Amino acid sequence: MKLISKTLAPAALALAALATAAPATAQVDGRFATADVSRAIISSSALQTAYQQIGVTYQAQIETRQTKQQQLTQLLQPFDTNGNGQLDEAELPGVQQASNFAQIQTLEQEVGAITQQVNAARIYAVEQILAQYPTALTDVTTQQQIVMVLQPEAVQFAADGADITAQISTALNARVPSVAIVPPADWRPSRNAAQIFQEIQQTLLQAQLIQQQQAAQQQGQQPAAPAPSGR
Repeated sequence: MKLISKTLAPAALALAALATAAPATAQVDGRFATADVSRAIISSSALQTAYQQIGVTYQAQIETRQTKQQQLTQLLQPFDTNGNGQLDEAELPGVQQASNFAQIQTLEQEVGAITQQVNAARIYAVEQILAQYPTALTDVTTQQQIVMVLQPEAVQFAADGADITAQISTALNARVPSVAIVPPADWRPSRNAAQIFQEIQQTLLQAQLIQQQQAAQQQGQQPAAPAPSGR
């Protein structure tokens, strides 16, 4: 039971920043290369557009979730005795015995349901792009005569230009320029899509934290405003 959770809205901003920071296309020197599936999808124009559209289409739900999350945080705040921003096991009994426990449960369920609805739209977008990833990978490897592609974390050393993630993103743009963002009523996410979505969300969260740190550093470096002259 978390006391403070991240909002859904900033994801598109972090995604756009990551896409801008993607490495430039480079020729691979050799027949082995590396590629990151989640980064390739993050940098695709289809996912960037989809996240922006989801922010607009589900704006009411996102705003409602933020409001309910704030209400939930306020109700749980008195039980966070160590002030670490979340409820530990030792603090949970106090919540369960509270007179407003039913209200807390209701808010948690409502926040969870809205989060699931918005994330379902995002996973649906990811799944459609992921379906084209093998073909995009084949496009790049065939063009550059690559016989093996590994995940970057599985490689101890790779020469400059060995990463073909950016090229795969370009191939994805050609294969799947856009995707739908409203899942069918009977749709269920695939395991692979859900896993890649979690990796994407973790990457976006890290990007948000870096942006916040950079913004805080910039504010700290700004010269102080001159004091009033008193005249």
